[in-house]
Amino acid sequence: MRDVAASRSAMKALTGAFLLVLATGCAVLPEPTGDEVRGQALGYTTIPPNWSAQASAAQVDEGWLASFNDPVLTRLVHEALEHNPDLLMAAARVEQANAQVDLAEAKLKPAIGLLGRAGSKPIADLIPLLSGVMLRLSWEIDLWGRMRYARNAARAARDASSADYRFAQQSLAASVARAWFVANETRLQMALAAQMTDAGTRLVDLSGDRLRVGAGTQTDVMVAQANLATYADAQQQIELAHRQALRALELLLGRYPAATLDVAGALTPFPAPVPAGIPIDVLNRRPDMIAAERRVAAAFDLVGEAKAAMLPTLSISGGYARISNAAVETREDLEQTTNTINATAVVPIYTGGTLTGQVRLRTAEQKEAVADYARRALNALDEVEDALTAERVLADRERILREAVDANRDIVRMEESAYRIGRADLRTVSQRQLAAWAAETALLSVQRERLSRRVDLHLALGGNFGTPSEVAPDAGAAPAAH
Repeated sequence: MRDVAASRSAMKALTGAFLLVLATGCAVLPEPTGDEVRGQALGYTTIPPNWSAQASAAQVDEGWLASFNDPVLTRLVHEALEHNPDLLMAAARVEQANAQVDLAEAKLKPAIGLLGRAGSKPIADLIPLLSGVMLRLSWEIDLWGRMRYARNAARAARDASSADYRFAQQSLAASVARAWFVANETRLQMALAAQMTDAGTRLVDLSGDRLRVGAGTQTDVMVAQANLATYADAQQQIELAHRQALRALELLLGRYPAATLDVAGALTPFPAPVPAGIPIDVLNRRPDMIAAERRVAAAFDLVGEAKAAMLPTLSISGGYARISNAAVETREDLEQTTNTINATAVVPIYTGGTLTGQVRLRTAEQKEAVADYARRALNALDEVEDALTAERVLADRERILREAVDANRDIVRMEESAYRIGRADLRTVSQRQLAAWAAETALLSVQRERLSRRVDLHLALGGNFGTPSEVAPDAGAAPAAH
């Protein structure tokens, strides 16, 4: 009992010494806030209150994937979230960042170990048998906040990694949607190419019939055959593009690229307009901007760590041991227990410029992080402006091309009828067919482009693709403590 009391007394003394020294330690400086980061990075840039392109300033909607009302697309997005290798890598990086936080926090805690020795005989005649157990405790006191700065930097890096993961989710959902639209477009382009091949075949037959009755020429037949070969070649090219689009989508889903995925026979209907909020909200909402802001905070903490490393360090250690050997057992005046408390201070005097160089390095890294934030912020704002402008321009183009398609279809029907009765030549019919095909191809391309640019707009605005329950929670996104 007396030994236990002595052990407790030693541990209390050690703990009291630690708390006393810790109370006199230096508090770390708070990280820069998001507003401070934006002010430093974009102080020379004026962000307007509204977008240049016409857009609603209402709050950005969440769950943009449902706005396309395409159950197959929704299913494919969730399949990609589960199996896409790039997203799995991003998730692993979040786990690594969490582990780095655990390691940084562990350095602020004491290290406790148990040392024991036992043997059946002495090592040598001059070294008597000694056996026993020692409980050891060692603790580096974070006097100037060096380890707390390192912990905060790890937390900020963890937060940045979590935001990167959320942005990777959103980017993957957008990539799957765009790939799905392309696959559907190429499927429809194949149908158009097949129609053109059929039309070319009919013209070959018609030109042959006219030649047999003396109303046509051999040149017309050869022209029709040449056009049919051109249409057939274009059909093969579009089939190749369709298979490539399917493989690209299958890779996003984590599947083997066999080009066997079934696609719809029509493009996804274009959804209703979306509110775009205001420009400054994009910088607060987009995960990639949150990640950039947290990396500035991490760089700030690393500067603090480097500066604190230039100051003295203090470590304390203590232990309680119970030993046994022949001398102790035969002499009552020798105690079988012992307690120790030690303190070690290290004062850096000369390191060859290592410590000052480390401060300069971390300071330069902080400047780089601020500049990177500015670059990303301007690119983010540009992406929104570009997507909003594309919304208007592509809508106008779709309306114009619809009119062109209708007009060309009517012209083709009239020219084919005129050719049958000998009032038009085959060259005119072929040119009209090509013009009609080009107009329909352009219309499909613009319709698909509108869908893709709508996805780009959602991604640029930073809106989530799913409901909160559908989006995986980010690991460890709690703000760093100081």
